[in-house]
Amino acid sequence: MSQDIFLDRARTGDEEAFAALVQPLRRELHAHCYRMLGSAHDAEDALQEALLRAWRGLTGFEGRSSLRSWLYTVATRVCLDAAESRSRRALPMDLGPASTSTVLDDAPSAETAWLGPYGDLGLSSGTATPEARYEQREAIELAFVAMLQHLPGNQRAALVLFDVLGFSAGEIATMMDTSPTSVNSALARARTMVSARVPPVSQQRTLRQVGDAKLREAVTTYSRALEAGDTDLLVSLLTEDVTWSMPPLPHWYSGLPAVTDFAVQVPLTGCGEWRHSEPISANGQPAIGGYLRSEPGGEFRAWSIDVLTLRGPLVCEVTSFIGPEHFAALGLPLALPPTAERVQPVH
Repeated sequence: MSQDIFLDRARTGDEEAFAALVQPLRRELHAHCYRMLGSAHDAEDALQEALLRAWRGLTGFEGRSSLRSWLYTVATRVCLDAAESRSRRALPMDLGPASTSTVLDDAPSAETAWLGPYGDLGLSSGTATPEARYEQREAIELAFVAMLQHLPGNQRAALVLFDVLGFSAGEIATMMDTSPTSVNSALARARTMVSARVPPVSQQRTLRQVGDAKLREAVTTYSRALEAGDTDLLVSLLTEDVTWSMPPLPHWYSGLPAVTDFAVQVPLTGCGEWRHSEPISANGQPAIGGYLRSEPGGEFRAWSIDVLTLRGPLVCEVTSFIGPEHFAALGLPLALPPTAERVQPVH
């Protein structure tokens, strides 16, 4: 059945026809909302609001643009409204310098709106259109999404719509109710921020160069080091300038000596007994779910999603997103049984 037939039926109040219209675009629209807002939860709320607005306003869609363009217009405006009323999402390094010594009594900062991880299952690995500069997975990498949160809403929208989604300046001007000149100006300012904050080599390019076998070995080595409390094994995986952060904890660590001291005092010896999920992907990067138990015989409970940033085969950044609320969106259970086995060594 053609899109026009579904559209005609949807305009007469057929909810199933409307659902069929938007379903092929739902995944990419959700990712768009995440880029704009930096939170999978906020992205889901924004997408639901956008689809509700689209459903209610469908009779006003005259077909002068594509349905995709119109839905992105609605979703972008919802996200801009949300961004105006909420604090920008942050990572610990946005709040201040790295800690020079391990903070053992670090407490979550409830005053900060934290950037969250994003499950990328089902998201295309290529570009949205031939005109786009970034691959879909490149544009959800932690560095890119964190950078977006530093931009004013109009610059954030212009960059995502032009460089990630491939819309023209004219189309974006219509979406944002402004002029192409204003769009180009916002885009130029946003690209300056990209140059300053986003590494020149994306994680997608790095992962292709490393290859699947070495990538899996790196993630498994990370899991094995934590589960065994093996400092030397963990250090062998890290770069000299490695960083480690744990939102919503505000303190973070930079450089191998500081990260090693933190790792020895906290995850390797001070947390309890670790088990981990199989390697997964979050934000287009290798990741793993970490589970802890504090006493023998109990179940292992969801603790953190650790997203790894690689430089070559080594880890240059660990971002541990603490909280069981992150697990379901990544398809992970909230607990592992007491009999869960350790990750086996890679041979």
